[in-house]
Order: sequence, then structure tokens, then C-alpha cells
Amino acid sequence: MTRRHGYALLSAVVALVAALSAAIYVTVAADDGTPRGTVAQDRRPHHDSSAAPASAGTWVGSWSSSPVGAEPGTETEGLAGRSVRNVVHAGVGGKSARITLSNLYGQAPLTITHASIAVAAGDDTAAAAADTMRRLTFGGNTGVVIPAGGQVLSDAVRVTVPHDTDVLVTTYSPTADASGPVTYHPHARQVSYVAQGDHTEDAAADPYTEQTPYWRYLTALDVLSNESDGTVVVLGDSITDGITSTEGANRRWTDVLSERLRTALASGQDLPRYSVVNQGISGNQVLADGLGRPAENQSGLGRFGRDVLSRTNVKVVVIDLGINDIIRNPRLADPARITDGLRTLVRQAHARGLKVIGATLMPFQGHPGWTAAREAVRQQVNAQIRAGRVYDSVVDFDQALRDPYDPRRLRPDYDSGDHLHPSDQGYRKMAEVFDLRQLKGAGQAEL
Repeated sequence: MTRRHGYALLSAVVALVAALSAAIYVTVAADDGTPRGTVAQDRRPHHDSSAAPASAGTWVGSWSSSPVGAEPGTETEGLAGRSVRNVVHAGVGGKSARITLSNLYGQAPLTITHASIAVAAGDDTAAAAADTMRRLTFGGNTGVVIPAGGQVLSDAVRVTVPHDTDVLVTTYSPTADASGPVTYHPHARQVSYVAQGDHTEDAAADPYTEQTPYWRYLTALDVLSNESDGTVVVLGDSITDGITSTEGANRRWTDVLSERLRTALASGQDLPRYSVVNQGISGNQVLADGLGRPAENQSGLGRFGRDVLSRTNVKVVVIDLGINDIIRNPRLADPARITDGLRTLVRQAHARGLKVIGATLMPFQGHPGWTAAREAVRQQVNAQIRAGRVYDSVVDFDQALRDPYDPRRLRPDYDSGDHLHPSDQGYRKMAEVFDLRQLKGAGQAEL
């Protein structure tokens, strides 16, 4: 064999090995966005995957939720040997869907051998609507291994997801997989379900005998939509998380905002066709992280890239953060540090050409954390926000929900009873005072 032929043969072998290697990898991102991870090989037939081909429409966020921490009690075994059926609410509809799974707080690789998506048969049920059950794949395979600290985006699958409807996303990890702790969102305000064994593609609710108030692993549902051209991402704390809203009723203020925008567009109003997704975390602060590595309840500054800028087709950012920096600070919070932190978020958004709408901080007298000194800090932060020195435009939740007879308190019918979080009526008022015309345009170059 000549030297030239030998080189040619060697090049062909190297190319073949590279192609085979590429076939067993799937895009799995660490929390910093670094791609890493492998597909779990599954020998079961890949029938009914209904993989979505390229088609008209725009990928947007229909639902999302921030990973908050490690679920207590799952440190050793995780949820091995169980099917986890998350129930989420689609804000906008589409004809194809894909999901994001997170192992941010796992201490070992998470093996998912089987995953599915379906439209729920109704409200408050683990049952799927007939003929909507679809098997999910990752790089063409039914299984995937998500490294500790990583996340993965599924392949797109053809399924009609109507707007304003519940969607079931189910994952199964094998009994041999001890991948705890489980990455979760504790205040879902939505009942989800768990079954013993692999019932991932069971349309019936019968195996799902365990209920849970958490969302586990799942952090996003995207749809290929003809209803929407982009995504509004709302970054917030427990008020955005909606922890005092009625469970299972989708009465968070972001839910009502999504409903308002959809109704306005249907009536012919000249507004951007956007979906709305919720990145609220109860107790979240602009500046301070929680404990642990990675930090639980990561600060707004720390999670902005992951929870906002990395969401699908983001067009506008809405921020309602800062009250916990005041209430939870063991010393008196510095209002300048809070507003400087918020401006940092705005600058990051502006670097991506995104408009930022910010909210004033609502009153909380009557809450155990209230003091006159903390009230003064809130007033100083709000003064900066109202003066246009923080955000591109402002929604004044403070003015809309405060008691006109005692502006340091929430109006009684808008108060859930804890003097900090709104009632369902209060959440609706927040969405109603949001001027939808503010969603137009891009961010300012400078504030």
C-alpha cells in the first residue's frame, strides 16, 4: 500500500469514528451553558415518536419554572424506579413541543430512560387526552444522562397543544439510578403525580396514586406556535411565584397577564404577539444567594442568564424583585445596592437588545418583617424606579394595590391575609394595571 493510500484510509477511519461518536452525544448544557453529556442507549423500539419536522411557526416559551434547590428526602435515591408526571399549564398553543429537564442540584448524573408528553384529559388529573400521548427523544434516543449541574433540551415532537390547557410531562429513572437529590420547584401551586414503576406512556391516571405540590426536573415547555412571535419572561419572588393564589386555578398575576394579552390580540388590538412565562422563586433576592453549592434560591443576579436570557425567543423582560432584600436582610438594607443590582440586570438585558419593564415594591406593613426603617428603604427604592432611573418603563404595583387610607399596607381585599402576598383578587389587579402597550419596542441604550 502506498503512503498516500495509507493516509487516505487513515483519514476515512478517523471520519467514521467521529461520526459514530457524534451519534451517541446529545446537547446537554451545564448551568453555565457549557454543552456536555451523553445519551442513554435504550433498545426499545422508537415507535410513535412523532418527531417534528421543520415547519412554519415560531418557537416560544409556553410555560417555564426556575429550579430552586434540592428536594429534601431525595439525597440518596432520588426518585429511582418511579414515574414523575408533572402537570404544567400552557400559556400559548402550538403544533409541536419540546421540554427542558434540569439536574442542577443533583450530585450525580441523572439517567432518564423514558419520557413522554401529552395533553391532560381535564383539570386536576393525571389522565392524558386520547391520542395525544407522545414519546420524547433526546438526540433521537429515548434515554439521556444529564450530568450533575446540567440540563437537556429534548427533540421536538409533533403534538397539538391548545393554549390555556394543562400538559403532562412524565419522566422515568431506573431503579439502579441513585441520582439524588432531585432538582425541584417547591411552590408549584399545582398538583402533580408520581407512580411506582415505568408508566411513562400510560394515558390512564390509575397508576398515579401519589400526589405532590412540586415540579421536579422539568423547567420549560416550548411550543412551535402560530399564536406568538416571542416570549415575555417575568423574573420575580414569591409574589410572582403566586404562593398565595388558589392551587390549580392558574391565578398568578402572570397567568392573568397572559390571558389579558391573548384576549386583547383576539379583539384586534395592535400589540406584540407574545407568550408570558414565570420565573418567580419564593424568597428570591436581587443580591443574596441561599446556602449550598450550587446555591439554592440563587439571587436574581446569579440566575438571570439561566432563567431569563436563556429562555426561548425572549423579547421583553419584566422584573418584580427587591422586597426580600429589604425584609430578609438582618441589617438595614442599602437602597442604593438594591437599585444598583437591578440596573445590572437591565444592562445585561440591554446587551441582548431586550426591553425591561420593572415593578415598584408593594407595601407590607402588618407583616412580621415590617419596620419603619425598612419602610423607608422601600420608599427610596420605589422613588428611583418611578423616576425612571432603573427600568425602561414602570408598572406601579405599589400604587395599584396599597390601601388608600394607609399606603403602607395592602388594600384589605387585595391582601391574602399575611400582609405581604396578594389574594387572587390582588393578583388579578396586578395584571390589570399592566399597560400592555409597554410590551412594544426595545430597550434604551442608557438609563
